[in-house]
Amino acid sequence: MDKVMSNKLVIALYVLPALLLILVLIYVPIALTGYYGLMKWDGIGEMTFIGLDNYIELLSDGEFWTSAYHSFLLAIFSALSLVGYLIISLVLAGKIKGANFLRKIYLIPMLLSSVAIAQLWLKVYHPSNGLVNSLLMSLGIDNPPAWLAEPKYVLGAIFVPIIWQYAGFYILIYYAALKNIPESLIEAARIDGANAFQIAYKIKVPLIAGVIKVTIVLAIVGSLKYFDLIYVMTGGGPNGSSEVMASYMYQKAFGTYDFGYGSAVGFFLLLICLVVTWIIRKLTATGEEIQY
Repeated sequence: MDKVMSNKLVIALYVLPALLLILVLIYVPIALTGYYGLMKWDGIGEMTFIGLDNYIELLSDGEFWTSAYHSFLLAIFSALSLVGYLIISLVLAGKIKGANFLRKIYLIPMLLSSVAIAQLWLKVYHPSNGLVNSLLMSLGIDNPPAWLAEPKYVLGAIFVPIIWQYAGFYILIYYAALKNIPESLIEAARIDGANAFQIAYKIKVPLIAGVIKVTIVLAIVGSLKYFDLIYVMTGGGPNGSSEVMASYMYQKAFGTYDFGYGSAVGFFLLLICLVVTWIIRKLTATGEEIQY
């Protein structure tokens, strides 16, 4: 009995530093964010307790719900892009010529910071000498749009570099999962007369369903809290046309110095991410998981 207690104590001592880090770096900031959301505070001066006023105001804030709509559009766009990533991974895992080279090419965006990617795409979208408009003008379009300055184009234009930025990440995850599938299963399917599409659809994809579920959660939740590239490229403009929830939170907290309201936005964003994650897990759960 004493030996068992001693072993448990040793295990607890090993786990304690990690638990303390999680507590200090995750749970304490979350609790403080929720607490600051109950205050009227400019981030520097004295705080005034106002209860749930910030959260009540948030529910009727049209600008916030517009930014939430943009975030959900990005989440849907990101989730749909996973289909393309999966197809590319299936092709790369099929032992095509040059697969190793292509895999390295897809990983290049992962090596760049979001600021560097934003600066790159600002040049691509430049109204007069950017790559996109230069190509359109060469095709005979005399007045191509200013992609990042026109409200009807900016949201779609900003989504493209975000999807490009994370392509290598998801392709790498899918590729690694596909490579872990036993080759004997693939060979058996070929012997039974299955073609490449049937092998991919009925064998490979079902076997990596767990990985696909994880990437769906990562893509959607990551999109809901996305901030950096949008802030650098447009700052949420023009006139809030590319504002997302995270950039709106930043703008309220550090732009108008309404730190209490910005904290309320941040805490509400956390709740939305938790709810969306729960919904995705329920929708993608297997019968065994639901029973459990």
